[in-house]
Amino acid sequence: EVQLVESGGGLVQPGGSLRLSCVASGFTFTTYAMSWVRQAPGKGLERVSAIDSIGGTAYYSESVEGRFTIARDNAKNTVYLQLNKLVPEDTAMYYCAKGWDGDKPWGQGTQVTVSS
Repeated sequence: EVQLVESGGGLVQPGGSLRLSCVASGFTFTTYAMSWVRQAPGKGLERVSAIDSIGGTAYYSESVEGRFTIARDNAKNTVYLQLNKLVPEDTAMYYCAKGWDGDKPWGQGTQVTVSS
């Protein structure tokens, strides 16, 4: 059974930073790309980033390009998302997903709130 546990969210002021983590289990982590998606209230789902199985290729949505960085540690079955220069529009529930496309199943998510 695929299990994904996200953590690291919180309340941060505009311009601040957070690092999200997602620990994966129930599948061979090293053979799958991983991705992050976010869901803001009243907005559609957005795939913000993805990384291939070895960490050699990454994708970023236009809205986060240059501010977010995805990384993974295959020894720890963990994928990270570093969020820098946060703006209120980044407020959302963030989920990690197995695979490049951000499809379910997701974990329980971690809430990121950007507010002064």
